[in-house]
Amino acid sequence: MKPATADKPAKPGAADKPAKPGAADKPAKPGAAVKPAKPAKPESRLAMVRRARRMNRELAEVYPYAHPELDFENPFELLVATVLSAQTTDLRVNQTTPALFAKYPTPEDMAAADPEDLEQLIRPTGFFRAKARSLLGLSAAIRDNFGGEVPGRLEDLVTLPGVGRKTANVVLGNAFGVAGLSVDTHFGRLVRRWKWTAHEDPEKVEADIAAIFPKSEWTMLSHRIIFHGRRVCHSRKPACGACPIADLCPSYGEGETDPDKAKKLLKYEMGGHPGQRLKPPPGYPGRPAPPLGAAE
Repeated sequence: MKPATADKPAKPGAADKPAKPGAADKPAKPGAAVKPAKPAKPESRLAMVRRARRMNRELAEVYPYAHPELDFENPFELLVATVLSAQTTDLRVNQTTPALFAKYPTPEDMAAADPEDLEQLIRPTGFFRAKARSLLGLSAAIRDNFGGEVPGRLEDLVTLPGVGRKTANVVLGNAFGVAGLSVDTHFGRLVRRWKWTAHEDPEKVEADIAAIFPKSEWTMLSHRIIFHGRRVCHSRKPACGACPIADLCPSYGEGETDPDKAKKLLKYEMGGHPGQRLKPPPGYPGRPAPPLGAAE
């Protein structure tokens, strides 16, 4: 009977013989093109819309108190405050408008204002000369063309000096109850980060977002996005680690991801600080903003 072959000693050096390299192990030939990695599958339009609508629902839970942060009592005050809000904070505007509206409460009053007096009243908001020209012009136009009443139609509002679509939509949505998207710097920055649009032009951004959401959502969606941009998703240092919708954000990681460090970047009521309004509405969880000249 033959001995088992398993006990047969191997030939000298056979165990040390290297295995034949596979094709995957072969080095690339000099000058050969390197095949790029297969890119991730792009998000479909339907998937993006579903994600966007879910983000809106979650923002509604985070900011049930979202509202216009400019103090106003009527359409004219909101129009003036919105014009003043360019290149400054709503807080600074709210600290400035009480004295302004006490002296010039109506379009007729403001149209007759001395330009230098008006400039001094609105100086804290910056760009006060250009803003004064806009306020004088729009007040005169309302007096002369609309019977002293702020018009409630987009096509009429944008004929007023210093009033574009963004300002018009703010006034329509918050003073007249007409749905509109307010595409300010915060709104545009966030919807691009979220890949809802790739456009920079505000009118194209407005059209893209309007196609995602029903008209009934436009005004409140604007408030939620602007609230989130001011409090969490900042321009230079977004607080990614403290963001309540981070799991839905395709740009997560652009900012601070450490939760403790991110919390220190939160602003207003999210960070335990005063809000932007001197008279917050009922249900607002933040503290009132300080008046002009007080410590902020």
